[in-house]
Amino acid sequence: MKKIEAKEFLCNPFTMIGDEWLLLTAGDRSGIGTMTASWGGLGVLWMKNVATVYLRPQRHTKVFFDKHDIFTISVLAPEFKKAHDVCGRQSGRDVDKIALTGLRPLYLEGYENAVTFEQAKTALVCKKIYRDTIKPEFFIDPSIDQNYPGKDYHYFYIGEILEVWG
Repeated sequence: MKKIEAKEFLCNPFTMIGDEWLLLTAGDRSGIGTMTASWGGLGVLWMKNVATVYLRPQRHTKVFFDKHDIFTISVLAPEFKKAHDVCGRQSGRDVDKIALTGLRPLYLEGYENAVTFEQAKTALVCKKIYRDTIKPEFFIDPSIDQNYPGKDYHYFYIGEILEVWG
């Protein structure tokens, strides 16, 4: 991978997020949390290029997101869909997802704690700038609440996109 300018990053966010899926990762050389995500967004907010990602409160990866200011969003090639299955269904509390998937961590230069994977075709390095929770009292469409049978409303993190690697 090589670093590219954010404005040169061409993708269809609907297929990248909804079909290809993402790996959300935070941590450092002492430990990382990674999980599969198929919800998120890319755009411009507060005059910054940003990514918005969503984590349920029980996800082990949230511990790493809360501890570190930097997170990465990695897009894997289609042949690594099984890795997404493991990272989406298994908890890092119970298993070593990196060992199970064969993913190889890649620590990006210039950051103490920006980790992606050698198998990634794209990686976004993001710095957290905002965090909040989904609040059901603000649902305009009440049917959205069906996504939360356990009332475990997502935390969402808005990260400034510092670098794009592709």
